[in-house]
Amino acid sequence: MQQVKNGDTVKVHYHGKLTDGTTFDSSEGREPLEFEVGAGMMIPGFDSGVVGMSVGEKKTINISAEEAYGPFQDDLLMEFPMDRFPPDMKPEVGMTLSMSNGQGQQFPVVITDVKEDAVVLDANHPLAGKELIFDIEMVNIEGKSPLIIMP
Repeated sequence: MQQVKNGDTVKVHYHGKLTDGTTFDSSEGREPLEFEVGAGMMIPGFDSGVVGMSVGEKKTINISAEEAYGPFQDDLLMEFPMDRFPPDMKPEVGMTLSMSNGQGQQFPVVITDVKEDAVVLDANHPLAGKELIFDIEMVNIEGKSPLIIMP
């Protein structure tokens, strides 16, 4: 029976939850997730967690924060002056905004605190610092095509 190895393209159904049981993502009702194992398309713990699985196999994997979205970084919290917001905008805790860095790249931030003269923005990934649990079902495995084919 074929087992997943790096370089294979796989399709999986998954249910992602936090250690308190809260679901943060699931493929339920959608097409299975397709990705190339080992290509850096997935968080490291998910990528390595499917290696060795066979079609039809189900398993649960626990992924540490370090193997998921990394630790929560305090240096990604920043105060942004209230007078830099458009006058018609009322910042609220939980609101997601898009910021631009010096190179023109956009990244999401979440308002975590609204003070009188500033707003605290968090640029961490929403799942940073969290252990993740995935229930995975292997749906399909396609081995990588050889680069050289013998005639």
